Amino acid sequence: MRCAEISELFDLEHTIAAELFKGKTYPWEVLGEISDFIIRLGQTLDPDEYDNPQENVWIAKDARIYPSAFITPPCIIDHGAEVRHCAFIRGNAIIGKNSVVGNSAELKNCVLFDNVETPHYNYVGDSVLGFHAHMGAGSITSNVKSDKKNVVIKCGEEKIETNRKKVGAFLGDYVEVGCNSVLNPGTVIGRGSNIYPTSSVRGFIPANHIYKDKDNIVEKY
Repeated sequence: MRCAEISELFDLEHTIAAELFKGKTYPWEVLGEISDFIIRLGQTLDPDEYDNPQENVWIAKDARIYPSAFITPPCIIDHGAEVRHCAFIRGNAIIGKNSVVGNSAELKNCVLFDNVETPHYNYVGDSVLGFHAHMGAGSITSNVKSDKKNVVIKCGEEKIETNRKKVGAFLGDYVEVGCNSVLNPGTVIGRGSNIYPTSSVRGFIPANHIYKDKDNIVEKY
């Protein structure tokens, strides 16, 4: 299932968490290791560059954190990132360089690569967002199936068991998600693809495509 492999989705040069992905094939394999990885990495970060305002929280000195934001450990917020008004970081979150966590956005057990934007009323849980991925206002990752069964990743006729009940979405580099869209559990979106506003997306969307609806996914030109 190369369509969903880490190497097909992400440029690991654009994340402080590159080592987390090394030796793994699929991005959902990192979900159970984010917490321990943050704690190990955080202890190696240069205190001249990163503040450690509470146990297991490291924030780059040039990041901007609004006073009303709430941050639960463990968490790393990298250089130039901005965490805005009433953002809620629920722990196990890595926020990449120059990324934006916007007003009333909620993050939990996720990796945001560099230059990711979740700027307005977004929920991102048990997910990985690639370099320059953008979530439109109100778009969310749904990370638990309605029947509460383990999530299965589907790519065409292929299926792979994650053995996890909580699995969100995996957005390749430069993915654009339109406003008020829902990315259902186990959604994988290939590099450079666009999702129309108000979409309900599931399964695999190929790289460099436009998702208009489930029956209308067209290649970009």
